[in-house]
Amino acid sequence: MASPRKAAARPVPDNFENALDELEQLVARMESGELALDALLENYQRGAQLISFCRDKLKTVEQQVQVLEGGELKPLISGDAQ
Repeated sequence: MASPRKAAARPVPDNFENALDELEQLVARMESGELALDALLENYQRGAQLISFCRDKLKTVEQQVQVLEGGELKPLISGDAQ
């Protein structure tokens, strides 16, 4: 008896923007209501992977900004910036 099919692991995108774009496409397909249950589950799992990737990227950038700002996270735009 064959084992249940496992989705082939897809590589993570090379940057935040590509991950976000793919995630938006997944959400649109899922919201369309036209996916079979198996495809819906695969899309959900991929979406969870992409969300994790994006969170990690955002956390890394936040840490870099904190280092640049001397340990204090400051707004990127201030009222007195020209």
